[in-house]
Amino acid sequence: MQTNEQKLQQEVTAENGRQELVRTEKAITVDFKMVTFSLAGKDYGVDIMNVKEIAKASKFTYVPNAAPFLRGVYNLRGEIIPVIDFRIFFHLPAERKSEDAQENLLIVRLEDHVYGVIVDSIDKVVGIQSSTIQPPHPIFGDINIKYIHGVVENQGRLYIILDVNRIFEQKEEEKPRLISETPSGNFFAAQTAILEKEQPGSSAKASASELEFIKETLFALKHFAASPLNEGWVETRFGEWKKLRNNKELQLKNVEDADEFLGNFYSPCNGRLWDEDYAEKVLAALPDLTSKTITVWNPGCGKGYESYSLACILKKRYKDARIKIWASDNDLLAVSSAPNMVFDLESVPTIYHEYLVKGRYGYSFNPEIKDAILFEYHDMKNVNPFTDLDMIMARDVLSFLDPNEQIKVLNDFAEKLKARGLLLVGQHEVVPEDEWTRLGTEPVSLYMLNS
Repeated sequence: MQTNEQKLQQEVTAENGRQELVRTEKAITVDFKMVTFSLAGKDYGVDIMNVKEIAKASKFTYVPNAAPFLRGVYNLRGEIIPVIDFRIFFHLPAERKSEDAQENLLIVRLEDHVYGVIVDSIDKVVGIQSSTIQPPHPIFGDINIKYIHGVVENQGRLYIILDVNRIFEQKEEEKPRLISETPSGNFFAAQTAILEKEQPGSSAKASASELEFIKETLFALKHFAASPLNEGWVETRFGEWKKLRNNKELQLKNVEDADEFLGNFYSPCNGRLWDEDYAEKVLAALPDLTSKTITVWNPGCGKGYESYSLACILKKRYKDARIKIWASDNDLLAVSSAPNMVFDLESVPTIYHEYLVKGRYGYSFNPEIKDAILFEYHDMKNVNPFTDLDMIMARDVLSFLDPNEQIKVLNDFAEKLKARGLLLVGQHEVVPEDEWTRLGTEPVSLYMLNS
């Protein structure tokens, strides 16, 4: 016979089993389904109730004066729908494809509007319990948190659930810069109106919007910040870009596009020893200096090519002075290898030959030049010990800081330089001239700090 204790234990065990079954049934209750897809290597999802179907399509009809993320319109079985590229809208990298290449489309319906949404790939339908969806957090995605409904983990994968209603039906004050102004809150729907009638001044608005979008994308992909420092070049380059692209597909889809846009921004001899022509122009632009020791800071020195080039030019220009260059960069690998550079003699412009010595593995700069340069790991945005500098060489460096950092660093330069100290920046960078006087001419942008 069972004792009372045994009977009680059986009842407890049975009750625990029933509770576990209840918990299991609750755990597997699916009350939210989403269509999952990928963008730039991350997993995303949208509520299946917003997805009409999935499709593959190509050769979208170009819409003039439309926002850059609007790839065009598409005839979906007789219904003309706008096609939005999420990769462009969210400033994410995208593989460059030919015009005939098939794109993966989510056909999304929101009330009376239907849109095609381009994504990298479409995965599957995933069912989850809505209570497992966690609030959004900036660390979960490369896109603005306001577009994220939440995040959820399923079978070892983390999905970022997009709020398509928020994306497609923003409030007026939240909508991005567009070509076609409209009182409607649905800014994507407004783009289709461009097909029917172009508004007065829409071409100018289109150009301004496209330029602003390119600026934003350059910062997202390359951390290049359009600002008063470089706005002249950016606007000129945009005009060239429109001609190059024949006014179509102006938006930058990936890093390769951004690199192409920035192709002629960089100063001569970027990433290599200065050639004879550029070295002579720098030499001619340098003013007389009476200091017995010429002190220089070269932030963003990279692998050291321009540090060595400048050391030789300064030695030629100020023969009796001691040259001291602090060369810094936040690329540890590049700056640590700079002191050990070895060259083939044929690859070195003849202007530097007098400063070379032959070693076991090739030619390197002589001790006089090497001792003039101190290479070190340092981020120019952080505090540094340099003071009373005769010169700062920062070619093509400032433009890759955000605008607030540009102002901060320029102010720091002014504090570090002596009165009438020199600042060498990139050939397409223009320093505000309230504190500075321009000395050089293209392609040498040399400025003197006003005393």
